[in-house]
Amino acid sequence: MNGRAAGVPRRAWLASTTAAVTGAVPWLGLPGIAHAGAQLEEPLADAVRTALSAAIAASAPPIPEFADTASRIQHMRWLSEMAERLRRRMPDRDSRVEFLRTVWYESRRAGLDVSMVLGLIQVESAFRKFAVSSVGARGYMQVMPFWMRTIGQGEPERLFHLQTNLRFGCVILRHYLERERGDAFMALGRYNGSRGRAPYPNSVFAAQRNWAFADRAG
Repeated sequence: MNGRAAGVPRRAWLASTTAAVTGAVPWLGLPGIAHAGAQLEEPLADAVRTALSAAIAASAPPIPEFADTASRIQHMRWLSEMAERLRRRMPDRDSRVEFLRTVWYESRRAGLDVSMVLGLIQVESAFRKFAVSSVGARGYMQVMPFWMRTIGQGEPERLFHLQTNLRFGCVILRHYLERERGDAFMALGRYNGSRGRAPYPNSVFAAQRNWAFADRAG
């Protein structure tokens, strides 16, 4: 055995070991602080622009669709379990359920692991809808206002809208994953503006474990 926990990416484990040796301290879940870094403004593919434009146009929570009854039941079990885990951080039940349904929808739409997206939100904003970082990033996923300018429409205040914020955050993370050829460690660093450095990706990987789901029913 090498000390690496099952399911932890090797790169993340190595980086966390380095952090422990050098004294770097992850900022996981510190209350009242938003941790967005300096995302870089860069040219976007047409598909990315289209997805972000659609997020601005959306005004209602998405309605999930399921291929079969088993998938629908599994989703309901996931929703129930995650809602219970999130209850302390987000006490209002209706807001909590709407948030989780939207996270689930936008994560799947972007081809992302919903547990990673929840881990990122925990680290970025501690699940605070109106969080604003020292560099001006906004909302749950700490999206920089320049993304609104990049697609040529919308006001930065829209980044406090639930679906807009989650759509932008998920599409941006997917964009970075593609830029980094699927390397989550590097993509998360790019999302935070700390590409190649360990503390931020390691914090997200650690937080992601809080939102893992294994459907044991059936």
